Formats: sequence, C-alpha cells, structure tokens
Amino acid sequence: MLADVPAPFPLPIGLRLNQVARAVERAFDEALGEAGGTLPVWLILLNLNLRKPANQRELAEAVGVGEATLTHHLNAMDTSGLITRTRDAANRRVQVVALTEAGEAMFGRLREIAIAFDAKLRTGLADTDLATLSTLLGHLAANVGAPEAGRRALRFPAGSG
Repeated sequence: MLADVPAPFPLPIGLRLNQVARAVERAFDEALGEAGGTLPVWLILLNLNLRKPANQRELAEAVGVGEATLTHHLNAMDTSGLITRTRDAANRRVQVVALTEAGEAMFGRLREIAIAFDAKLRTGLADTDLATLSTLLGHLAANVGAPEAGRRALRFPAGSG
C-alpha cells in the first residue's frame, strides 16, 4: 500500500545550497566570459580597485585563493596588460600589484555585468526576503565554523554603478 511507503528523504540543505551556488557561479562566470573575463579575474580586479591591497599576499587573502593560484592568474593578467607588478622599494621580496588603464577598463566592463547579474538574481525578491536570505546564509556559515564568511562584503563606491 502507498501508505506504507516512507516519505522521500528530504534533500539535505548543504547539498541544495551547493547545487544553487554552483549554478549561480556557472551563470555568473558565463556572463563575465561574454566580456572576456572570468570569476578569478573579476575578483582580482574588484579587490585591486576597491580594497587596494598592499601586496600579493594581502590580495590572495582578499580574493580567497592561495598565493600560487593568485600568481597563476596574475601572470595571465600581466601578459594581457591588465596589471603591473613592481617590487616594493622597502622590501624587494614583496610585489605590489596595480591596475593598468586596460585593467581599469576591464574592471568597468565587468562591474556592469556584475551589477546586471546581481539585479537578475534579486528579481522577485523583496528587501525583507534579501535580509532574511543574508541572515540565513550567515547562520549556515556560523554553523560550520565560518562566521566571517561573506561579512567582509565589498561595496561599490557611490556613483560607480
């Protein structure tokens, strides 16, 4: 009898969150790709433009990658003319990364895509929904021991988009 069949096992919230995060990441990376960017390039440009980290170590921490991974991306961005790297006069072992004019232009293009993508994600969500979502995501992060995840949000300066 159907009454004897156990209810389906509910989809674990972590799995659902992972599925949604991957889908959003793929869609965002695809949108960035249409302008010649990638998610790592966007994160590097965003941090260089808004946070202005003092060196590659700080940049790697801000982007959330290891220094070796960052170096790989910076090499490609340097070759593409998006950034420059110079030695710090006070400590020759430290490289300072800066945006070039082409990097600033790429940042502008990708910023517009990021803003449009964020608007698309917010479609149909009220401000109260967004506040609840932010709170719930904070709880999930805290539940796995990552209370700071997402709290160091970057904010676009006034008038930048």
